[in-house]
Amino acid sequence: MLEAASDTNHTTIADTEIPPHRFRTVLSRFATGVVAIAALDTDDRPIGFTINSFTSVSLEPPLVAYCVTHTSRSWPSIRAARRHCLTILADTQRSVCTRLAGKELNKFEGLRWSSSPTGLPILANSLAWLECSVAAEYPAGDHVIVVARVHHAESGDAEEPLVFFESGYGTFDAS
Repeated sequence: MLEAASDTNHTTIADTEIPPHRFRTVLSRFATGVVAIAALDTDDRPIGFTINSFTSVSLEPPLVAYCVTHTSRSWPSIRAARRHCLTILADTQRSVCTRLAGKELNKFEGLRWSSSPTGLPILANSLAWLECSVAAEYPAGDHVIVVARVHHAESGDAEEPLVFFESGYGTFDAS
């Protein structure tokens, strides 16, 4: 019979603090895809930003989730829009990603995009896109976790994903 070892010198979660820079460095070792979130503002101009915290949640009903920082200047307008579009970026879209991650006022100037069936911005040459509406929001530290209902989804023509790893961009070789 095996007996469990007892350790009386363990720490509790409340006793542990990880400095933000160390936490960011550790998490940078997790490769993720990159997604652009876009909508139209009240003047029908495209607005958006990029995220790398994106996941599927449910097939029935179709739900996805992503995290948005509290400091996002674009999120309040996107939240206020009835629907928004998520574009999964391809490896050829590094410059698109950099532009949407910036702080410029007109991030879509010079970017190629088309409209979804309901008029939302879909970035050209992407892997896929999903038209969504916010189903729920959950505060989580310095971010909000957004659960979105998917109303429409299509695959694009691109074949290779844009990958974010160790604070840099690359691609994925499936072989």
